[in-house]
Amino acid sequence: MAKGGRARARAKSRGAPRRWLLRLTALVVLFGLAFAAWLWWDMRSWRPDPAQYPEQGAFVPAGGGEVRFATLKAVGAQFVYLPLALGDAGAEAPGGFADRFVRARAAGLRVGVVLEFDPCTGADAQSGMFAQMVPRDPDLLPPAIGLAALADGCAPKVSDAAVESELMTLINQVETHAGKPVILKLSRGFQERHNTATTLVRDLWLSRDRARPDYAGRPWLLWSANGARVTEASAEPVEWVVVQK
Repeated sequence: MAKGGRARARAKSRGAPRRWLLRLTALVVLFGLAFAAWLWWDMRSWRPDPAQYPEQGAFVPAGGGEVRFATLKAVGAQFVYLPLALGDAGAEAPGGFADRFVRARAAGLRVGVVLEFDPCTGADAQSGMFAQMVPRDPDLLPPAIGLAALADGCAPKVSDAAVESELMTLINQVETHAGKPVILKLSRGFQERHNTATTLVRDLWLSRDRARPDYAGRPWLLWSANGARVTEASAEPVEWVVVQK
């Protein structure tokens, strides 16, 4: 009996550290889940400190429903960029690009346009659509070209060299129409594929939630600091953008 009692005591003693380790692991996991939930909730409304970034605005999603631009201005936006892509359906319809363009300017916001680059389509078609939809107006913000899509799915296949050549042509054509240098809204994936920030000397617009982006290897002008900020201005989140001083 004495030997059996001592064996049970030793087993119990050996099991105690394991139980504490399991409890500690459970607490760490619980803390991690709670922190992730808090971060998700906080990011819904977070924006950089206006004292550090006094000039702030938004990039509204295409086809995301009605946007109340006066409300957007009331929650802190001083400017708005509107997306424009080749083949946009209903661009002239209520809620389409042209309608949003007019209403954003009427709300007193400074307005710019982001032309989403399609690597599978030639520059002439894309710049022609831009020239048709965007007026020549010195009061507009510099146009931006969105660089996110890669040529992997193009049919027929398009080489990286051809993509870069068409992009340079598109930049020249858009700048000729707008009378201003373009801003490159550059994704991490496009930069890693084409090294655009090094080969093209244009102002950059980079994206990274909450933390300052550094994937371009050089300073940026615009930063999408919250890719899904929830506001009263629309049912869909907007991309919150700040300007580098």
